Amino acid sequence: MSDTGQDRRILFGRRRGRPLRPGQRLLKGELLPRLAFALPECGPLDPQALFAGAPRPIGLEIGCGSGEHLVFQAMRHPEMGFIGCEVFENGLARLVADIARQRLDNIRIFADDARLLLARLPPGSLDRVFILFPDPWPKRRHWKRRIVARESLDRLAAAMAGGAELRLATDDPGYLVWILQHVTEHPDFAWLARRPADWRERPPDWPPTRYEDKARAGGRVPVFLRVARRNRAG
Repeated sequence: MSDTGQDRRILFGRRRGRPLRPGQRLLKGELLPRLAFALPECGPLDPQALFAGAPRPIGLEIGCGSGEHLVFQAMRHPEMGFIGCEVFENGLARLVADIARQRLDNIRIFADDARLLLARLPPGSLDRVFILFPDPWPKRRHWKRRIVARESLDRLAAAMAGGAELRLATDDPGYLVWILQHVTEHPDFAWLARRPADWRERPPDWPPTRYEDKARAGGRVPVFLRVARRNRAG
């Protein structure tokens, strides 16, 4: 995000992988337009307006991939509304297929740069945020592309309610150091770990993902971080 607050896309990496199968294309073409949303031309986005019925807690997953974690959370917490941010078309195709299979009505999709969404969310509108195995961009010249950075943490802090939880996971040791440094130095966040098991083991309501399985198969050790938004002053 620019300091002027103007929308600015900062997308890196691929949007497309292998060609979608005919069934995937059909389902994506029919269902995604009903689940996806665009930002208003100006002003904030009210996430409550994305869901029918009474106001509900809102969860956000940045980089939801194929959506297995997002779908799990939506099934476990039908009282919540979930927003998944993802730009990779193949992942979106699998996500909408699972949403249709499970008949979920509490997931909406933002198929663009998550930073654009963060800049438009009202203060205190998020109750839980997930950033699981983001691209570590290991080359030093690419560190500015990392989603976990001071600017994005500032945006998250503004959008999260007091006491809301941010969950992060990585299997990259260098990125882990980076994440811990940025999170622990941020005045609005508190790392919740009290013992090694708090970051070495996944909580029961945190399911494994395809990426985690791939990391373990490759000999990489995932780390699971739980961070709380400090209570707001006043």
